[in-house]
Amino acid sequence: MKAGLGNLAVDGVDHLAAIIRNRLKRIQYRPELIPGFLAQTGLTLEPEPP
Repeated sequence: MKAGLGNLAVDGVDHLAAIIRNRLKRIQYRPELIPGFLAQTGLTLEPEPP
C-alpha cells in the first residue's frame, strides 16, 4: 500500500483518506497477507509459553 501512495496526486485530505480507506478495505479481505506483514515485524500469531 505504501508504494502505491508514494506518487499519488490527490485533490485534498478527504480524497486521500477515501483512497486509504478503500485500499485498507481491500487488504481486509485478503487474510493470506497477514503472515507476510507479521514476518516483517518479527512477531508471531502463537503466544509465548509461560
